[in-house]
Amino acid sequence: MAGYVYIVTNQKNGTLYIGVTSDLERRIYEHREGLTPGFAWKYGCTRLVWYEEHWDIGSAIQREKSLKRWYRQWKIDLVEAMNPDWKDLYLTLW
Repeated sequence: MAGYVYIVTNQKNGTLYIGVTSDLERRIYEHREGLTPGFAWKYGCTRLVWYEEHWDIGSAIQREKSLKRWYRQWKIDLVEAMNPDWKDLYLTLW
């Protein structure tokens, strides 16, 4: 089963939330609609600004854990390498 690591935020250079899922479209929909209370919901992190696909969920989980240990600036650099304008990538998933 494929896995995805993703970063959602509330605004450019705002609060960052890193997550992992096997269904990226569904999970981002849940964030946008406030269906899952937690950190991302509390801080209004609904804008998908970065994601990465992995062949299996296990490697995606490992990558998520690694990214969560990164310095904030490294995470910002990662987002800006893929999405320099911090556009919401949710609608590009289809």
